[in-house]
Amino acid sequence: MNKLNHVAFIMDGNGRWGLKKKKGRNFGHLKGVETVKKIVKSSIELKIPIVTFYVFSSENWKRPRKEINFLFKLINIYFNQEIKNISSQGIKINIMGEIKALSLNLRTLLKKTMHLTRNNKQIIVNLAINYGSKNEIFQAIKKTTKKKLNIKNLEKNFFFKTLPNPDILIRTGGHQRLSNFMLWQLAYTELFFLKKLWPDFKKNDFVRILKKYKKIKRNFGDI
Repeated sequence: MNKLNHVAFIMDGNGRWGLKKKKGRNFGHLKGVETVKKIVKSSIELKIPIVTFYVFSSENWKRPRKEINFLFKLINIYFNQEIKNISSQGIKINIMGEIKALSLNLRTLLKKTMHLTRNNKQIIVNLAINYGSKNEIFQAIKKTTKKKLNIKNLEKNFFFKTLPNPDILIRTGGHQRLSNFMLWQLAYTELFFLKKLWPDFKKNDFVRILKKYKKIKRNFGDI
């Protein structure tokens, strides 16, 4: 039976879900946050040590300004309202990405959240915000060339340097692509693509994937 340490999520389909419900893309993003909370709760129940969510990619800046502002407002509201509840559940929050591009207020809030939850041990929740894997690799190479360039030294300069690589990647929304997410770390990850939009993703869907994962023979290049 395969050991499970880390599950990553590409939460695709929020905007399309909102439009499908005739309530707009932002409504879909609002519902998407509720799904994140449910999946974190399910992950704790299922004793999964680490989960990572692709919240905002470096390419998402191409979206309409109103939608971008709403997304960051959601993040701001969520952590302002839930920070005590997050900590009381033993959740450790990590932020992965180029947060220097975010507003000062949001950067301060995210850093405060990481600081307050740094010693929590129930589960690690990584949020990839303004994250792009190509840039992560490029910046890591630039830093590593000052030392001896090898894989071990390179990986020390990644955002996810202290974490095991994901065992599973789950992408909702129907598209079968990685969208510049953890390209290095997903080299031997088991990939699961669902047609369901993210707000429709349920614990039962999650459990079904975990059962399939446990039956997979993972070779890592061996036979």
